Amino acid sequence: MTITGPGARSAAPGQAVVDAAMLVLERMGLTPADLLAAPAARPAAPTFAQYIPVVSALVSDGCRRAYGSYWNRVTDQWGSRRIDEPTPSEIRQLVQHVRANVVPRRNSRGGRSAAEHLIAALRCMYKHAEEDGLINPADNPDRKVQKPRRLPSTRRAVADKRLAEINNAAATTGDDPELDTLLLRLHTETACRRGGALALRPQDLDPEQCLILLREKGETVRWQPVSPTLMAALLAHAGERHAPPDGQLLRYHNGRHITYRRYDHLWERVGRYLPWVRAQQITMHWIRHTTLTWVERNFGYAVAKAYAGHTDTDDGGATATYVRATAHEVATALAALTGEPHPLATQEGW
Repeated sequence: MTITGPGARSAAPGQAVVDAAMLVLERMGLTPADLLAAPAARPAAPTFAQYIPVVSALVSDGCRRAYGSYWNRVTDQWGSRRIDEPTPSEIRQLVQHVRANVVPRRNSRGGRSAAEHLIAALRCMYKHAEEDGLINPADNPDRKVQKPRRLPSTRRAVADKRLAEINNAAATTGDDPELDTLLLRLHTETACRRGGALALRPQDLDPEQCLILLREKGETVRWQPVSPTLMAALLAHAGERHAPPDGQLLRYHNGRHITYRRYDHLWERVGRYLPWVRAQQITMHWIRHTTLTWVERNFGYAVAKAYAGHTDTDDGGATATYVRATAHEVATALAALTGEPHPLATQEGW
């Protein structure tokens, strides 16, 4: 039986069209799967001047401080260009330009740090561009540029005698020795970073258990033991300088909160009285090295890792998950370091 009607008339031409299309694809070396895999049309990529402020508003304060100056340099050089225009070679040229024009410092290493931070800043920006669908990962030029290998740090632990000299210089010079000695004691006891100290609030103090809440880079949060002496000093400082419960704790006499500049002024002043501090470019991060080295030597790697606030993903492999130190062990190390008893410290051994 022969079927007639509209359906019969359209079936044959439709199959013919499909066969013709398949033939064309075959001659072009394509398959229907290639058509499905073809990327959808992307919106026009924004310029660096347009997109960098968007990324800057999304990242953390710490990331903005680290990359902000490098994003500004990229904007100065390429502000009117679209972010998908530069080639890997052009990025390498920009890196060399920044490296050659870096402000020389006593601890400079030929601009390696500037080159590393510039590439990291671009990677951060392009990562957001990929997530926003503004650039294909395969077309990301920054992926093809190698970041300079980071050289080993020159920082190390400061000897006890030298640390005493630093504390004495801070306590006997300057316009606010009470603040400076409090900063040094806070960093010596807790090995916290500058960001953690600046983020400390009166409401982050637990006087009963002698704990402070530290919020540091990578959005890490931890309760860190402190000595009763330091806790009393922090409470007195907050009260005398009228720090609001939810505001920054560390402040000047006039109630204005301190910034990173206070650290710069502190070490610049100490360096004038102690030439070796200026020569070696000692900073508060050296105090962190000092405390953590002492803790590791006397209480082992696991306790030092917890004392530093490092996470299980930082290093140490899977074993670090099983040998994680407790807050009581950290408090015990602190008690030994300061010579003061701590509410959480334990004298029990294995």
